[in-house]
Amino acid sequence: MRTPPTPQRSSTPVTSSRAVETGRVVRAFAPGSTGNIGPGLDILGCALSGSGDVVRAQLIAESGVRVDEPGHPDLPRDPARHASAIAASEVLRRAGAQVGVALSIEKGLPLSGGQGGSAASAVAGALATNKLLGDPLTQRELLLAALVAEEQLAGRHIDNLAPALFGGILLIRSIDPLDVVRLPVPRNLRVVLAHPQMLLRTTDARAVLPATVDRATAIAQAAAVGAIVAALYSGDLSRLSGAIEDRIAEPARASLLPGFAAAKAAALAAGALGSSISGGGPSAFALVDGDADAITVMEAMVSAYATEGVVATGRVARIDEIGARIEEERA
Repeated sequence: MRTPPTPQRSSTPVTSSRAVETGRVVRAFAPGSTGNIGPGLDILGCALSGSGDVVRAQLIAESGVRVDEPGHPDLPRDPARHASAIAASEVLRRAGAQVGVALSIEKGLPLSGGQGGSAASAVAGALATNKLLGDPLTQRELLLAALVAEEQLAGRHIDNLAPALFGGILLIRSIDPLDVVRLPVPRNLRVVLAHPQMLLRTTDARAVLPATVDRATAIAQAAAVGAIVAALYSGDLSRLSGAIEDRIAEPARASLLPGFAAAKAAALAAGALGSSISGGGPSAFALVDGDADAITVMEAMVSAYATEGVVATGRVARIDEIGARIEEERA
């Protein structure tokens, strides 16, 4: 797997309740992300600057995971159903730890919003727990631990998980074996997000995907993904024009997303290089060259939703090239 080097382990791994440091706390942040990036269904994803999820983890003597604050009234306290807790439990299992963690989550990403919220929570939970234990797991193992949560709650894909952990724009070559390629990030690339006030669960968005596609669609989709990769490597953002065309997921999901078609048309008319559904939706995204055009595109998309009777908010993001990180560590 082509990923950043694993940080050096800062301490002896904590695996026994006798080694618990009372009150020891770690806060980890994981950024939001856009999966698919149009035609790259399950194989392209990028981490976004700005909003993300934070997990505060405290080492406790009793084994297992406890959720003290789920992050939102609609999220469960049951550790078997919360993304952060499932990932944290898997880290404990892989590390062979006999201690436990108590988690408090701060949700900066919308629920069922198509901005990688469950992935960010899972990654932050895994990272914080691993740090509490003294970094016994590698980054690859952390990704696989977070995948246990994502698979249970949203499906077996890592186009949000991998960017949330590693940062950047990533091409997912395969999960088994794990093979992730970091793509270049052009300096002026901006991602506009328009988030309509509606919910669309990833499982529901995936349920409408076609089981098969015809040869012409498959060839066109592959060519579009190749064009995106070529544009990123060349650094010529103009080559993205016409490449963000999803012929598989977008047609299937568009009917679930009131206002999306109008928002996409408005984005392109305002100068976006391309636009599509962010992940499984309901958020829409647009790729733009530079800050000035990004603001114009964002305003156009939000206005188009309003014209369709849909309230939406917008923001402009850069590519987060760092990914998940520890924000605080104290005894």
